[in-house]
Amino acid sequence: MVTRVDVTPAAAEMMRRLREQHGPLMFHQSGGCCDGSSPMCYLEGEFRTGGSDVLLESLAIEGVPEPITFWMSAAQFELWKHTHLTVDVVPGRGAGFSLEAPEGVRFLIRSRLLTEQELAELTP
Repeated sequence: MVTRVDVTPAAAEMMRRLREQHGPLMFHQSGGCCDGSSPMCYLEGEFRTGGSDVLLESLAIEGVPEPITFWMSAAQFELWKHTHLTVDVVPGRGAGFSLEAPEGVRFLIRSRLLTEQELAELTP
């Protein structure tokens, strides 16, 4: 199954830790504010989404009882719609408001272009 967003094992482990500490989580891909274009992790519903946002993926993380939603603004999605995103985590604090900051790490995005076959399989 083709997805728009995947996570590395290290990112999944951090998501499990944050879920245990804080409760249900969500991501919104920052469009340039604060920490550049980093994925920002919030408590589910803490970042208000609406008609100007696109739900890219509902991530199923082993050990997390509910999906972790991953959002992006519609305007940014228009530019990134041909891109596959992988959420990773690296040492160092980001400059944003993401939940992992006190842990001394930050989430980041690794990206690649989707293949023509992957694009054909994805729902618009």
